[in-house]
Amino acid sequence: MEIRPGYKITEVGLIPEDWEVCHLSRLVASGPKNGYSARSGKNARGTPTLTLTATSSGRIILNEETIKYLEETLAPYSDILLKPGDVLVQRSNTSDLVGTTAIFDGPGGVYAYPDLMMRLRFHAPETAHWFWRYANSSNGRRYFISVAAGSTGTMPKISGDKLRNMPIPLAKSSEQQLITTVLGDVDALLEALERLVAKKRDLKQAAVQQLLTGQTRLPRYEKVKGYKKTEAGIIPQDWDSDHIENFACIFTGGKNTQDRQEDGQYPFFVRSQTIERINSYSFDGEAVLTAGDGVGTGKVFHYINGKFDVHQRVYRICDFAEHVDGYFFFLYFSSHFYDRIMQMTAKSSVDSVRREMIARMLVPLPPTKDEQSAIAGAVRDMDAELAALEQRLAKTRDLKQAMMQELLTGRTRLL
Repeated sequence: MEIRPGYKITEVGLIPEDWEVCHLSRLVASGPKNGYSARSGKNARGTPTLTLTATSSGRIILNEETIKYLEETLAPYSDILLKPGDVLVQRSNTSDLVGTTAIFDGPGGVYAYPDLMMRLRFHAPETAHWFWRYANSSNGRRYFISVAAGSTGTMPKISGDKLRNMPIPLAKSSEQQLITTVLGDVDALLEALERLVAKKRDLKQAAVQQLLTGQTRLPRYEKVKGYKKTEAGIIPQDWDSDHIENFACIFTGGKNTQDRQEDGQYPFFVRSQTIERINSYSFDGEAVLTAGDGVGTGKVFHYINGKFDVHQRVYRICDFAEHVDGYFFFLYFSSHFYDRIMQMTAKSSVDSVRREMIARMLVPLPPTKDEQSAIAGAVRDMDAELAALEQRLAKTRDLKQAMMQELLTGRTRLL
């Protein structure tokens, strides 16, 4: 490796000459300390405790899905209760999450943490933030993956000794603060983008439901006022509804999963949201596809207009009547079919789809194909806007990772 002027080679790689490398044990006032292993459950009302999900994004998320309650209430002075500035490391999880690190910024003395996490308390707050970011950088992730022990059938685990001996590149205090401030600004941008994406998703979901049932009409189609109650629900007076078998054909495919080819030329629809590839095609045209059984029953939907092939347990709905827009149908079917099949079974889940479940499903239809196509176009526009925002969010996340790699190793200096 070529050594740049002003840099030196260390066990963590190339860093500035005025930086040092020290083991984590030198930076912490206490820890690593494993979390609490007491039982918890839905009906428990003791001390609230974090789940692994609470830190799996690399930052603390506190909500109903990330908090469970212990069957007992811990004493206020318990060392298992978190304080602001505590750093949590997932000591056991899947290989892509083991070692995920988050800094606790919630109220002190309220939340416990589980035994699959280790807690660290640092001498200095700025060092806690520095370690949190370094641990989630590319270098930090590589270290955790390299020291995580595991065997067949067990999840990787990081020992307290391996964590204590983790080498950390360390800038001077003033540079640490400057770097963490810059990365904090990027975090704020990311959080704002995440909130915007979530808001757009919610708005799209509400708008789509309104458009597909006629509760909201596109401006140039508001000719007939009033609504009527039908078996398909409440729809505009000038809309109709019809069973799928009356305006489309319903078939299953003929291929098996083993027919897929990794670099195949055509899309191959199986019973999952993942679209496989294949070098042959049995169909050419417009179709809507859904899983006939498996974990994707009532949840997996695809739209295609072109050459493709289909698994033998996937339903292909095609050959739409002249007055039906295929993509409008796809939007309605994919958002309402699961509810229909759940209403047709006494169980909490359904194992397979019978043909009549599809064939006898009622679909509300605007009076003209032109209005159906306009609704489909409006939804596609919303999808495109959401996709652009999601792409911007992904690029910002990549930018943050690149910045972390540069700043936390001193390759790019801010002083």
